[in-house]
Amino acid sequence: MILPRYRIAASAIPGAGMGVWLDEPARVGRVLIAPDAIQQTYDLQELLAQPALFHASARWFEDRYTLSPDWPDECYVNHSFEPTGLWHLGFVFARRDLPAGTEITVDYRHLLPPGHREDFIDAATGETIIGFGWAESLAASVAELHGLLHPAR
Repeated sequence: MILPRYRIAASAIPGAGMGVWLDEPARVGRVLIAPDAIQQTYDLQELLAQPALFHASARWFEDRYTLSPDWPDECYVNHSFEPTGLWHLGFVFARRDLPAGTEITVDYRHLLPPGHREDFIDAATGETIIGFGWAESLAASVAELHGLLHPAR
């Protein structure tokens, strides 16, 4: 579920289609998106056996993934290597103070299977998007989240 007021509109990212845009400001560290209605997770082998649904998957933890084949609004959050949101275990936190009118983006490397190459490249850099290993993803998101919630004084 997306917590601040928002709208779905054309993304500012070339080729991305639609995106999620804030209709109200969000302070650094605020939860922008929280998981809800997660009824089942799938291990990577189950997911790979359903290639038609792979595009609707996101890593939840370790080798467990969720599927969103009904394409809820959260699925319109696009990728960026300089995202406005931090993905951490299914939650998305504001990485900085975000004014109304900001597009919510996350780094898809946290959502992909380890070593999996996304079908598209990063629009800003032209670099390939390759999934982080679980430990790398968790360590990076924990460290960044700690910094967002407890900034150096």
